[in-house]
Amino acid sequence: MGICFTKKREIPIVSSSDGSMSPSTTRPPPPKPAQTIPIQQSKLPPSNVPSVAGSVLQKPLVDVTQFYHLDKELGRGQFGITYLCTEKATGRKFACKSISKRKLTHKADIEDVRREVLILEHLTGQPNIVEFRGAFEDHQNVHLVMELCSGGELFDRIIAKGSYSERAAADIIRQIVNVVNACHFMGVMHRDLKPENFLMVSKDEDSPLKATDFGLSVFIEEGKVYTTIVGSAYYVAPEVLHRKYGKEIDVWSAGVILYILLSGVPPFWAETEKGIFDAILEGDLDLRSPPWPQISESAKDLIRKMLIQDPKRRITAAEALQHPWLREDGASDKPIDSAVFTRMKQFRAMNKLKKLALKVIAESIEDEDIKGLTQMFKNMDTDQSGSITYEELKEGLSKLGSKLSEAEVRQLMDAADVDQSGTIDYVEFITATMHRHRLDKEENLYKAFQYFDNDGSGFITRDELRHAMTDYGMGDEATISEVLDDVDTDKDGRINFDEFVAMMRRGTHETNPNQR
Repeated sequence: MGICFTKKREIPIVSSSDGSMSPSTTRPPPPKPAQTIPIQQSKLPPSNVPSVAGSVLQKPLVDVTQFYHLDKELGRGQFGITYLCTEKATGRKFACKSISKRKLTHKADIEDVRREVLILEHLTGQPNIVEFRGAFEDHQNVHLVMELCSGGELFDRIIAKGSYSERAAADIIRQIVNVVNACHFMGVMHRDLKPENFLMVSKDEDSPLKATDFGLSVFIEEGKVYTTIVGSAYYVAPEVLHRKYGKEIDVWSAGVILYILLSGVPPFWAETEKGIFDAILEGDLDLRSPPWPQISESAKDLIRKMLIQDPKRRITAAEALQHPWLREDGASDKPIDSAVFTRMKQFRAMNKLKKLALKVIAESIEDEDIKGLTQMFKNMDTDQSGSITYEELKEGLSKLGSKLSEAEVRQLMDAADVDQSGTIDYVEFITATMHRHRLDKEENLYKAFQYFDNDGSGFITRDELRHAMTDYGMGDEATISEVLDDVDTDKDGRINFDEFVAMMRRGTHETNPNQR
C-alpha cells in the first residue's frame, strides 16, 4: 500500500498558530530578547508598586532567557517561530514556540493565545499530549515552553514508511483516539486533528505520539453550537461545513487519519478546496477499491462508524477505544495513570494547611480559568447531584485509563473530601485537581496567604492557624504543631510569606523555583 498523500495537497482553512517542528537550520538565529522589567522579590508582594503586566497573558513581563537558552529554529508558522531551547538550570532540551505580539492584530488573536495557554496547562500530564512547561511574555513575544519531540511529524513518518500494517495503524490510532477521549472528558474540543499535529517523541520505531498544537482548541460549553469553520480541508467533518457542530468533529478527523494510515490516501479527495468539501458533504466512502479488499472487516467497521455523516450516530472516542479492532493484542490493557490521578495523588500527600490554601485559591479563580475542570466535574457527577460519590470517582478515573484498587480509590476520596462529608463537592474537586500552574501565579498565593494572616502582619501565627483550621475541623494542637514543624523552616514559631510559598510549591513536579 503505497502512500500517495503528499503535503502539497494540504489546504488549510484556518492556519494554526503553531510552527512545524521539522528540523531546520537555514533560518537566522532568534533575535536578542528585549530588556524586560524584573519581578521584584520581597517578603510580601508590595501593594504600592504596580507591576508591569503583559498585554497578552496579563501577568508580569518575564525574560525567558533568564531560564532558557534559545537555540536553532525548528520551524515557523503564521504567528511565530518554534526554537530548540535548553533549560539553564538542568541542561534539558525543550521546544519554545515564540509568538510575535505584533502579529496579534485582533482581540480574537490575543484571546486565542490566552486560551491555548489555559488548555495546555489543563491537559498537560495526559498520555499522548505534549507536556507544557509554562508561558512567558516579554515586550515582543509570548513564549510557550513545552516538551521537545525530536522524532518528527507523524505525517513524515507515514510518508517515509510507505505503508502500515493494521497492527501498526491500530497502535497509532489508539494513541490518537486516547487524545480525543482525554480532551473530551476534560472539556476540550481540539478542532484541528491531523497527522502534522502529532509528533513522535523520538526517532525509535516504537516511539509514542504526542499531540502538540492546541491553537484552534476550545473549552466545550454545554449547550453551545459551534459555527466557526476551522481545521484543515481533508480532515473537516461535514457538520463543520454546515456551521453547526460539536466535539464529534474530532472523532471524524481521527477516522480520516485511520483511513489514510490503511490506504495511503484521504477518504474524500479533490484537486481544489471546494472539490474536497463537496466530496465530504456527498459522503461516498470508498471501502471497495484496492487496498480495501485486503483490509480486515473489523478495521473497515471502525472506519464506517467514525466517518458516519450524522454526528449523533457517530461513534464516540470512548466507544472507539472499546472497539474490537483497537482492543486486539492487549495494548489497550496497559495501565495508564491519568493527569487527574497524578494530581490527586500529589494532593493526598499535601499537609492540611496546603489543602486549605488550595481551597482558598480554587474559590477565587475566575470561571474562565477552570472551564475544563468544571466539565470534568460534570462528567464525573453522573447523577448531577452536585457532588461526586465514591462510585462516581471510581468510574470517572476508570474512564481516563487508571486501573486502581478499591483501597487506592478510597484513599483519593478521603484526600479530596476535605470536610469529610463522604462526597467530593465542586470546590473540593477543583481544589484536588487544580494544576500546578495555578501555583506559579504570585497573586493566587498572596490571596491564600492573606486568608490566614488576619491582622496583616506578614506572618501566620499559631492563633491564626488555629482560627482558620477550626472551621474545617482541624484545629487541634497536634495538627497545628505538625503544620508549623513542616512549614516554619526558620523555627520562629510563625510562617512568613516565603515559607508559605515554598510549602505551596513543594511537591509540584517540574516546577521551576526561579519562575516566580
